[in-house]
This record gives sequence, structure tokens and C-alpha cells, in this order.
Amino acid sequence: MKEAKKKKLETSIGGSISALGASFVYSMTGLFLAVGFWVARNKFSVDLVSDPSWTLFLLWSIEFPVVVIIYSFLRKDPQKCSCSKAVGRSILGLISGAFMNALGAIALGAPIGAQYIPKTIHWSFLMSVFTFVPATAVLGASLTDWHRVFASMKPSGNIEYMILVPAYGAVVGGWFGAWPMPLDWERPWQEWPICVCYGAIGGYILGQILSLCLILFLRKDKNLKVA
Repeated sequence: MKEAKKKKLETSIGGSISALGASFVYSMTGLFLAVGFWVARNKFSVDLVSDPSWTLFLLWSIEFPVVVIIYSFLRKDPQKCSCSKAVGRSILGLISGAFMNALGAIALGAPIGAQYIPKTIHWSFLMSVFTFVPATAVLGASLTDWHRVFASMKPSGNIEYMILVPAYGAVVGGWFGAWPMPLDWERPWQEWPICVCYGAIGGYILGQILSLCLILFLRKDKNLKVA
């Protein structure tokens, strides 16, 4: 009987999440993102403008464990996939996602000089935490699920909305954040990848808010159909 209850609990964790649960997830990820900025400012006296590389390293290295732990509990098919396996594939997702983000940034015009390499690497890892890590923790290596969620944009359930919308928000936000870079305002925050980081973080947070609104709307719509 205990085994049946445990199985039922794992199914409910892996299958869906309430709006309140999504709010908790977003609160925790937002809190630790803020902690990263706090540590950079108060413990190391740096920020994105004065030392982008070190600040970005602190941000992604503090945010990554939180994202991995939370989304590993939301993994698909928890009966077949253990939490440790979800953590392991999240680490692989972090590395592969950073590689893909770095290639994408360079292809779109990011500078490739020696002074920019550390900045690009740490920016790519932060973007990977926003985009690839939640998806690899939940979906694993299922190409069918990745295509359905990201290419076809047909998420199934609240958890997949929590993966899709903030990821797209980070990418779109980073793209908008890059707009001031070529302008001749001669401001220090126009350097790569400072304004892109601010845009990506802002887009990520807006994506979380939008996905939460979608979760609430879908629940309301479902309740109306049932009624």
C-alpha cells in the first residue's frame, strides 16, 4: 500500500503542477537570481558593467543548482527516470546548451576577440540555465517532445508551459537587449554581453509571468468546459 501511495505521488509530481506550485518555482528561481547579484555586489564588489565575466559566473553557478533540483522533481515519467538521472542529464544539457548558445551568439555577430571569450562562455552558460536545463531535466533527450514543445510550440500541461515560455522570453529578451550595442552612445553597458544579459534576464522573468498567466487562464478555461 505504501508503494502504491509513493507511485501515485511520483506520478502527480511528474505529471502536472498547480498555479501555486508554478508560483513557488518562479519565486525560488527569481530569489536565487537576486542572490547571485547580491553576492556579486556585496561580496566581490562587481557587477555586469565592471566585471561581466565574474558576475555572469556567479549568476549561473548559483542559479543552476536551484533550477536543476526543482525541475528534476518535475521530470517526465518519474517511475522510469530517477531524480539522479534527471540531474545527470541536466548537467549535460547545461554544457550542450552553452555550446549552442555560444554558436548562435557568434553567428549573430557577437565579438570573438580573446577579451570577449570568457564573457561569451559565461553568458552562454547563463542562457543555457534559462533555456536548455529545465527542458533536459523534464523531457530528457526525447526529440519528439523537444520538437513538439519548442518547434511546434504545442506544450502539453503546465510544466511544459513553464519550460517553453520563459525560454523563449530569455531568447527574445536577449535579442531586444542587443539593439543598443551598435549605437554610438558610448555607454559602458553597451559592451557585449552586458545589455544582452539584462535583456535576457528581463525576458526570462516576463516569460515566467506570462506562463503563470497562461496556466491560470487554462485552468479557468478547463473549469468552464467542465461546467
